[in-house]
Amino acid sequence: MINLRGIAACLAVLGAAAQGHAAGVTIGVVAPQNGPLALLGAQITAGAGFEIQQSENTLVAINETCEDNSGAAVADALVNAKVQVAIGFLCSETLEGALPKLKDASIPAITVSVRSRILMEDALKNGWPLFRAAPADGAEAAKIIEVILKDWAADPIALIEDGTIHGRELTEAVRNALEQSGLKPVFTDTYRPGQEQQIALVRRLKRAGATRVFIGGDRSDVAAISRDAKAENIPLSILGGDAMRAADQPLPLNEGVRAVALPEYAILPEGTAAADALRAKGIEPEGYVLPSLAAALVAGQAGQAAAAAGKPLQETLLGTTFQTPVGAIAFTSAHELSQNPYRLLEWRGNGFFPPAAPTQ
Repeated sequence: MINLRGIAACLAVLGAAAQGHAAGVTIGVVAPQNGPLALLGAQITAGAGFEIQQSENTLVAINETCEDNSGAAVADALVNAKVQVAIGFLCSETLEGALPKLKDASIPAITVSVRSRILMEDALKNGWPLFRAAPADGAEAAKIIEVILKDWAADPIALIEDGTIHGRELTEAVRNALEQSGLKPVFTDTYRPGQEQQIALVRRLKRAGATRVFIGGDRSDVAAISRDAKAENIPLSILGGDAMRAADQPLPLNEGVRAVALPEYAILPEGTAAADALRAKGIEPEGYVLPSLAAALVAGQAGQAAAAAGKPLQETLLGTTFQTPVGAIAFTSAHELSQNPYRLLEWRGNGFFPPAAPTQ
């Protein structure tokens, strides 16, 4: 785990390494170094810095305050440092001010966090060099819809949500897509979140005939619903969203509950080697660490390929598929990930894993 006291030491080590071999591709890493977002910033810096050092590129660390009107200063710092590409960018406030100047300097920006649809629309309209290595707004709902249409189309489906803005909007997007495909849920409802038990709800699901239920709510509510359905001998296949990636408490999640969520890359085949290498250096591969390592790998390889071919780096980003510890990364012409990073996962033991293949 990276703590606040380790941030300065991490930056110092990476900076010293960069000065020692100022070669290869110069990559700006834009992330908070202090304040309430410093821990997330440390994850970005640690993952990116590890890859940049391994690849013998040069790191330029730029502090991100995430304040309004702070982006222009970030862009000036990147331009003055003569970076060829910049990654990180936890906050849309940074990008809004930085992108016009980065366009003038031909410096692509790869965000590992910002999901704003409007910002990307503005970037494409204005020719700003923004690339998103994070899920786009709407990607979670799109994957949930894909899973339900593929696996549940022949079954009686229920859609329930907790009344929060995210839960309601996510479930409504799913319902609209299902009805457009000719599937009408047998039961829809808004439940009261944070209750110790949900027996009345699961009994209503049974009366409606539902055997599959999508829950737009948090992990603790899903755990309560799953427990009470099991206690009442009501067979329910349960699917949740990315909110399921939370602490397994106070009520443990039942085995077999599924979620469409971003995976823990460190436990997946493509991420284990990088995770082991990070841990050997005292870096826990949590949060943004592996996605930022992947973004740095993409930036470095794109920079090297562009230099070898005598092409603009942005053009190389658009025309290449990069193999990384979070899977293959390629960008569409709209500068989005070509593959939806959300995956169908299943709770087993102490983590979410890809569902086991069905037995023959």
